[in-house]
Amino acid sequence: MGAIAGSILIFVIAGFCEIGGGYLVWLWIKEDKPLLYGLAGGMLLAVYGVVATLQPAGFGRVYATYGGFFIVMALLWAWKVDGFRPDQYDIVGAIVALIGVCIIYYAPRN
Repeated sequence: MGAIAGSILIFVIAGFCEIGGGYLVWLWIKEDKPLLYGLAGGMLLAVYGVVATLQPAGFGRVYATYGGFFIVMALLWAWKVDGFRPDQYDIVGAIVALIGVCIIYYAPRN
């Protein structure tokens, strides 16, 4: 697997861990699900913190770039899991953010 594909995979796995973990905590607190939801969510959030460290770049660039991936994945999660339907502005904004962070992370540097 190429370096770019590998780093994108890490961003996606991190996104699933953070969004999935946050969603489980949300269900526990906001929708009165059992404590087990909150505990599982907390564990996933901890795993997210570890997964993000698998990126080769420094903290600032990794977390800035992850923000764009998070935007796209959060909208996809809300659409597929919660029935939220992104509108054209959500989609355009997510694309702009993703292009921006890809420039930040993948632009060739000396």
